[in-house]
Amino acid sequence: MEVPGSSKKMIATQQEMVENKVPIPYRDQCAHLLIPLNKCRQSEFYLPWKCENERHVYEKCEYELVMERMLLAQKLREGQKNQQEQSIPLIPKTANA
Repeated sequence: MEVPGSSKKMIATQQEMVENKVPIPYRDQCAHLLIPLNKCRQSEFYLPWKCENERHVYEKCEYELVMERMLLAQKLREGQKNQQEQSIPLIPKTANA
């Protein structure tokens, strides 16, 4: 499934996410990495020094998504700024000003 405005594709299907009880806020383009991470966490009794590789891969994916959204927001702000500069001013400039 293609997500508009993102370079990453959805790999995990809705059915897989429901079966693995992925919380709705975490159902993004990195959900396919969260599923094995949660399975590892449960099998290792949530010990913080276990599942480090799975956690690192998942957190890197989430970081890349955040950075992508930040770049997109910055481009949108720059576009709005340029659009405002090109619009007709509300108070016209006089010849002597």
